[in-house]
Amino acid sequence: MSMEDLYQEIILDHYRKPHNRAPTLDDEDVHVHHSNPLCGDEMDLRIRVDDDGTLDQVVFDGEGCSISQASASAMTIAVAGRELKDALELAEDFRLMMHGEEPTRLDDLQDGIAFQGVARFPVRVKCALLGWMALRDAIETYERGASAHSVTYDD
Repeated sequence: MSMEDLYQEIILDHYRKPHNRAPTLDDEDVHVHHSNPLCGDEMDLRIRVDDDGTLDQVVFDGEGCSISQASASAMTIAVAGRELKDALELAEDFRLMMHGEEPTRLDDLQDGIAFQGVARFPVRVKCALLGWMALRDAIETYERGASAHSVTYDD
């Protein structure tokens, strides 16, 4: 099995059996809604932050292609339990990877690294980034003291 086949299998596994997919989150601190009008992907992302500033839980829900849903699933695993600043830095590393740069935190991205090949398909990059950018938005919203809003994704 080639590395590309392995990555495709990881993506399909996250799509078929998503992690941390839930329509609600008890005691959520922030709820954001992101959409990608180019393909119709929609995502609700909710976070709960511990008193020490770590992501206690991240859940997502929505409709979209296999790439957007699988990427969000992989993201929730990679960032859970991280300090907010660290999660933001990891999201930025993923974003740069989606724009063709070599990731600097391969181990921290965990299954997120499987999406590296998506960078070759510009039309799919926004799909892979949807959940990660929703996370960035949720953390920034939390840090501003707000609790919810909606955004049309345009990165």
